[in-house]
Amino acid sequence: MELSWIMKLRIAAAAAVGIILVGILACPEVVSSEMVYSQARSNAAILLALAFLAGVIAYFVSWPYGLEIGVLAVPFGLTVWALRSGSMASFIQLNPSVAQRQSLLAAIRWEPIFWLVILAAGFAGVLLARSLVPSRKPESTRRKSDSSPGKLLNWIIALIISGLVAYIGIMLVAQDVKMFDNRLGFVVAQPAAGQISFAVLVSFGLAAFLVKMFLDVGYICPIISCFFVVFHACTTYSRPETLQYIVQTWPAAVFANSVVCVLPVQMVAFAALGSVAGYWMAIRYSFWRKHEA
Repeated sequence: MELSWIMKLRIAAAAAVGIILVGILACPEVVSSEMVYSQARSNAAILLALAFLAGVIAYFVSWPYGLEIGVLAVPFGLTVWALRSGSMASFIQLNPSVAQRQSLLAAIRWEPIFWLVILAAGFAGVLLARSLVPSRKPESTRRKSDSSPGKLLNWIIALIISGLVAYIGIMLVAQDVKMFDNRLGFVVAQPAAGQISFAVLVSFGLAAFLVKMFLDVGYICPIISCFFVVFHACTTYSRPETLQYIVQTWPAAVFANSVVCVLPVQMVAFAALGSVAGYWMAIRYSFWRKHEA
């Protein structure tokens, strides 16, 4: 069951809306990669408004599948921010001491919340547009509202599984030069931005596919789990004994874990895209297994 050309055009149109409003208009003047997050915070109100507007517009440009496709607008826009964010190695080089790195990581581990709020603003725009002009939802994706304890348990399990699958996937895929270390087992150099993007996209795509297939949970849980992935990676890496050893033994571009090399905006942007893609891949696979296998 391949995507039709008109469906591909709808996806491209939603992506263009997000890139223009969130990725370009919301951040027109970035003079260095180190200023990306600080500029985002200083322009938070504008960024939120543009993300909300992007969701509304994307809903209509991808009509009548605005609910399914419009949510992609803001994640695509955030990929522009992700590409402007430099790398974790560049931030570490500006914070060479153990105390500076601990302070940096302590701030970074909470940063995904900011980007998730921006993402939520875009989703809210889509929902508002749907409430104003409802579209007929495809039969294959129609779900009954379920707030039972069993469904809540599925959500909790989905959060845990999504985080574990994504964490392991990023560790395996986001690789650069890997070197043996007597104490840590191995260390890895800062992966390239393209490698990071691919690793996060694939890892969260797999996570969303699995939780949809086995727990019937949507893509929201895998997206939210990206916060816990960043939080755990930064907390583990910032342990005094580990950080002290890394500072004394290896250069700034070398890390004990490749997951900590992923900046929060990179994690949120590509986790969202991967999760939505994995969710729909699970639906398509279920359809194929039911009707064509």
